Amino acid sequence: MRTTITVEDEVIEKLMKYTHAKTRTEAVNKALGDWVQHLKVEKLRALKGKLYMEDNWEKLRSLEAQENRATYGKRTR
Repeated sequence: MRTTITVEDEVIEKLMKYTHAKTRTEAVNKALGDWVQHLKVEKLRALKGKLYMEDNWEKLRSLEAQENRATYGKRTR
């Protein structure tokens, strides 16, 4: 989507330097993408202590393997 914005030259130059972008468009897209990712991470961090997740991945992995063997038979390597 095309958008016209006014950004100070100094800011764009620094942005291009930090993002290693070759064009202004690339620099702005990279910066906006990184900012959105940052906001998502902050939203997840805000949930710290509010969720309980059981650490049972080994049990789940074992059950999944058993289920696969029952469905498809033993696989040979």
